[in-house]
Amino acid sequence: MELRSVEELMDLLYAGRHQHALRTAALLRRSRPADKELQVAGLVHGIGPVLGPADEAGRARSTAEAVRPLLGERVFRLVRGDGAPADDDLLRLRQAAEEGRTAGFDAGVLEDWRTVLELLAARHSRLGA
Repeated sequence: MELRSVEELMDLLYAGRHQHALRTAALLRRSRPADKELQVAGLVHGIGPVLGPADEAGRARSTAEAVRPLLGERVFRLVRGDGAPADDDLLRLRQAAEEGRTAGFDAGVLEDWRTVLELLAARHSRLGA
């Protein structure tokens, strides 16, 4: 499945464990406020169970492939988990995802992220990505 619109992505986010996704993205926003692609990777990385495969590696791969046409190569790479073991962005994403499981704070609502998703999707569309 390839996502072609922010609306499709929002539907998947609502269908999944979006509270964890919101906390992960919020933690990344706090640590790297200018890095929207990293934040969005934190937001979307958990939609795999909604897409299908039961094994963790399959979920990361299917999620990454689904968001690639919409959100670009960097988000694809982060969600898939590609990179060197010492890749700072991957480490931050993994740490935020882990902390987001137990963090007890109000991370807002999914609609707070719609504009960021639309801007990122529009940027990748203009670049022909």
